[in-house]
Amino acid sequence: MDVRDRHIVVTGGAGALGSAVVNALLEAGAVCHVPCRTPEEAQRFKYRDHAGVKLSAPVDLADEAAVDRFYAGIPRLWASLHIAGGFAAAPIEQTGKADLLRQVETNLVSAYLCSRAAVRAMGQNGGRIVNVAASRAVEWRTGAGMTAYTASKAAVAAMTVALAEEVVGKGILVNAVAPSIMDTPANRAAMPKADYAKWPKVEEVAATILFLASPENQVTRGAIVPVYGRS
Repeated sequence: MDVRDRHIVVTGGAGALGSAVVNALLEAGAVCHVPCRTPEEAQRFKYRDHAGVKLSAPVDLADEAAVDRFYAGIPRLWASLHIAGGFAAAPIEQTGKADLLRQVETNLVSAYLCSRAAVRAMGQNGGRIVNVAASRAVEWRTGAGMTAYTASKAAVAAMTVALAEEVVGKGILVNAVAPSIMDTPANRAAMPKADYAKWPKVEEVAATILFLASPENQVTRGAIVPVYGRS
């Protein structure tokens, strides 16, 4: 994928999937701009000393002014990849308004504000935006027991499709991936008896994101791409 010297934002870049995406982009020659919630998170980031990584901390992705300041410092933005998010599972009777709003802020608001800032930064020059939805976002019945999370990720999927139609005239292609349970250390610890071989690997999901974010993607927009592996 030809992303050499292109400036790309990766939110959630310090996480399991985000690190895989950053690694793939660095190998392809991109310059990665990674916002971190705290300076401590930035210090733990495995690629913090790479010449192709530009870290910013702290950045609250649910704060409009903070997001706008972050994007204002990025030259010639080509792509914005919104991997930052959060997961919470609980029956609805145990999920109050504060819990719901936390999921909405973490998943929807962060993706919305970053998409907004990215569209402004790209202008009429074209570019790519990739969000991260979830399998529950498109297969709602599987979201039983995690309704707040499911609703927030379904909103991310709907926003992706609407935005794709809105900005195609600017040459900006907007898509999302919808992973099932990914093979990460945290998920293995939470589900020690699961068949990990069926789970999609973060490197495999990253490869799909990289294609959607690349100039080679000339026609795909408004897609919620399932990346389920064999699960």
